[in-house]
Amino acid sequence: MAEMKIIQIDQEVDPIYEATQILKEYPKDTVILNNVKGFDMPVVSGICNTRQKIADSLGCEVSEITQKIIDGMNNPIPVTNFIDPKEEYAAKRADLSKIPILTHYKRDAGAYITAGVVFAKDPDTGIQNASIHRMLVLDKKTLAIRIVPRNLYTYFQKAKAHGKDLQIAIAIGMDPSTLLASTTSIPIDADEMEVANAFKDGELTLVNCKGDLKVPDADIILEGSISVTETHKEGPFVDLTDTYDHIRDEPVIKLTKMYIKKENAMYHAILPAGFEHKLLQGLPQEPRIYNAVKNTLPTVQNVVLTEGGCCWLHAAVSIKKQTEGDAKNVMMAALAAHPSLKHVVVVDEDIDIFDPQDIEYAIATRVKGDDDIIIIPKARGSSLDPVAKPDGTTTKVGVDATKSVLEPEKFERVSFSE
Repeated sequence: MAEMKIIQIDQEVDPIYEATQILKEYPKDTVILNNVKGFDMPVVSGICNTRQKIADSLGCEVSEITQKIIDGMNNPIPVTNFIDPKEEYAAKRADLSKIPILTHYKRDAGAYITAGVVFAKDPDTGIQNASIHRMLVLDKKTLAIRIVPRNLYTYFQKAKAHGKDLQIAIAIGMDPSTLLASTTSIPIDADEMEVANAFKDGELTLVNCKGDLKVPDADIILEGSISVTETHKEGPFVDLTDTYDHIRDEPVIKLTKMYIKKENAMYHAILPAGFEHKLLQGLPQEPRIYNAVKNTLPTVQNVVLTEGGCCWLHAAVSIKKQTEGDAKNVMMAALAAHPSLKHVVVVDEDIDIFDPQDIEYAIATRVKGDDDIIIIPKARGSSLDPVAKPDGTTTKVGVDATKSVLEPEKFERVSFSE
């Protein structure tokens, strides 16, 4: 396990813009801002901004992260350890002005909670869901939340049909593996905390909250509800691609209570478009791509959504090629598995897909453009792609950077030989 480098900043830092500038100076370090202007609570950022840190939290190697996530998703463990918040938390009326929530960029709509995991229960089935959402601070007790059509959105629509606000809890500042579990793409009738418990070998402890919600042992827990009648303008906000997302009318959260850890509480801030943002949003999609490709080609070795592609738009897939055409089938499977994917490169097992230079080497020495590049125009793409058309379509590209099985000796890497 690699030792995590922690940068301690003791000088006074303004939470409006200045904190962001400091965090950008240390893109792959864990940074603690100990003296945030106007607040007693430190800010921490970058606990998940490298694959090595994520691997360390999962107890595996970087190359094993995808399989570790797949194992956790396929073998969830019900949680049996619970605590009352009174044991470790100071309970207060909700007051966001006591938390050092950052305002990141000058065109932002305001201060944003960026590492908040929202917990809610299906109004019909009672199954709990956890998911990260950006939340715009409107006042001391009110937030606007960006919700996309996934599990929480489904719960919210059910709550609207019942005419009853959706009870939620928001957890901020938790263990990296638990935070990662909250981002996994699992069925709507599954519980992300059981995946987190699998990551922790059954040792996860949850906190009992209002509405029978069970949330991780986090530094900050907020309780409240999403209004089924009230909306507010949300945005601008810097998204994965380091460009501004649209302004939309989004639901409003009304907070009632907050719990702050009695000892050493810190506010976790994820830098928008930073490596932590990219990895937490994109890395959980890698198992989906891997499983789809494995169904097409059982000898797939690994999948990565690259940081240079915002961990969303670009993928590299490593395969053990058996026949000509394998790579092209893999391309199509990968593009279908993650609809936001724009460009995919398929390489042989001797290429390190975690090394951009090695991927470029494969493209340089194993690609013949007219044979090995597939272009798919007018395909449904990502709303985050700045060049996508207004109707949501874009052009997708697949690159076969694998060796020919007919003349493998031409591609032998001498420095890799015995």
